[in-house]
Amino acid sequence: MNQPVSNEPAAEVSSPELRQRIHPDVLKLGLVSFLTDLSSEMIFSVFAIFFTTVAGASSALLGLIEGLADFSASSLNYLAGWLSDRSGRRKWLATAGYGFSTLAKLILLASSSVLGLSIFRVIERLGKGFRGPPRDAWLSSIAVKESRGFAFGVHKALDKSGAVLGPLVAYGLLSWLGESASTYRALFLVAFVPAVISVLVLTRIPDQPGVPHERESIGQNWQQLSPGFKRFLIPAGVFALAYFSLGFILLKAHAVGFDVTDIVLLYALFNITCVVSAPLVGKLSDKVGRSRIIVLSYAIYAVINLWLVVASSRWEMVAVFAIYGLFYAIDESQSKAFIADLEPERRATAVGVYNFVTGLLYLPASLVAGALWALTPGLAFAMAVALSLAAMVVFAVLRPVASTPA
Repeated sequence: MNQPVSNEPAAEVSSPELRQRIHPDVLKLGLVSFLTDLSSEMIFSVFAIFFTTVAGASSALLGLIEGLADFSASSLNYLAGWLSDRSGRRKWLATAGYGFSTLAKLILLASSSVLGLSIFRVIERLGKGFRGPPRDAWLSSIAVKESRGFAFGVHKALDKSGAVLGPLVAYGLLSWLGESASTYRALFLVAFVPAVISVLVLTRIPDQPGVPHERESIGQNWQQLSPGFKRFLIPAGVFALAYFSLGFILLKAHAVGFDVTDIVLLYALFNITCVVSAPLVGKLSDKVGRSRIIVLSYAIYAVINLWLVVASSRWEMVAVFAIYGLFYAIDESQSKAFIADLEPERRATAVGVYNFVTGLLYLPASLVAGALWALTPGLAFAMAVALSLAAMVVFAVLRPVASTPA
């Protein structure tokens, strides 16, 4: 069995100078994510409504496709993480994932049927799943522990800045050209351009390779992961069962009285809140500890869904989307920073396992949410409240912590 080694990239060495600034490659990787999200969120901000109202799919089918999309996004995570840690490579595996997602968007230019849209939604997420673990391991290797939460928060802020601009571009096109099939085709074509540019930018960033484990099988790889990380998987799995697609909240806004173009603005509000709060919660997690921040994200999600059970006015939905951006900033950035703390040696694998386990559970979560929504939407939100509270209890009982300094 392979013995753990302490060879970390030079960027891991803590120093006052490194603690005072963000590594420039964090900003470059953030630019790649910005361009990718600009492309993707132009599409996803209208996808749920387009899929159900224009293409004619049911809410139950939306739940199935969103669940399958989440599963496809996680299905290659473990493999990508293992390959990255086995070879020590970060850059080219991440580039392959970004490139695959970009090519998948060509499907939208060829078909707007329910089948075509379903295939795109699932296939595009495969690329996301393959790029995530090597990229996040890349990020963690250039961010020292003392400011790791802030570095991940800055990256997420840049990432979601594209998600702010994307819906606004979509809103502008819909307002200018009107809601028609030809407008959506134009929107999909425009969205393809920044996706291509993001891949070109990524190829210009120097790699930050990890320590290779060339003879380590997947089974051996799992055995070497830290006990703290494995304990964290349990509350994370419970919470994943509560974490259904944002598409259902978009449908709730539509039911309350927002039209498609206004829903795009709500989606932009969610992303703006995420951009503003991500670096702030990153700094907070560096000061108070990431365990407390993770539990806080579970609590915020429970409050959001409890409110959605009774929400019936437009102003309430505006507030919900703003608070959801805060939750998303914590969940998407600080969970990865927490994993980097728990697992200093095989970070790509740890991120891959986390994404695989949670993504596997997103499928039943969205399926059940879709079924409950068909009965009454309040049941879907109530289920999320109960499971979020359960995840908080499990986290408090297991208390996952790093066994060695990261």
